[in-house]
Amino acid sequence: MLPTPISATDLNIYGDAELPWSRVLEAMRALPSPETPQFLGTVRPDGSPHAAGVGSIEHAGNIYFTSGPAALKSRNLAGNPACTLSVRLPGVDLILQGDAHRTTDAGELDAVTALFRDAGWPCERDGDAVVAPYSAQSAGPPPWHLYRFVLRAAVGVALTEPHGATRWAFSP
Repeated sequence: MLPTPISATDLNIYGDAELPWSRVLEAMRALPSPETPQFLGTVRPDGSPHAAGVGSIEHAGNIYFTSGPAALKSRNLAGNPACTLSVRLPGVDLILQGDAHRTTDAGELDAVTALFRDAGWPCERDGDAVVAPYSAQSAGPPPWHLYRFVLRAAVGVALTEPHGATRWAFSP
């Protein structure tokens, strides 16, 4: 489960109530799903933005995704780990802000690849990386690095009643 926010700021301009974080957590249960669009935003060395589709999964309060070492998103994260993860969830658009770093911890790799397998992607740990018979085109060829995304802030906008918009902050 994702961490509990340390603060919430109501961003509503129409008088709707603040979105409860519990609504986001409930919507997050839809992940992972190939039908759920998720986009990683990174920063190129020249400061310009880059976005790429990813598949992610939550484990132990963090979000994980894979990327090939030669992929632009991996190269961008090596130079600047600050990034965003944008997700359209059932009833809520969510933008997560944080940092993503490659993890090579065998236990972490084993736990996360098991979750991905349970969700239908037949991946496994191979040394300090992830391999599988296939992945998204944007991931590049195997092996793939596993990245741990640590949440710093989030903005949610409700798409269904009750409407609202809220920004949450999380402990560093």
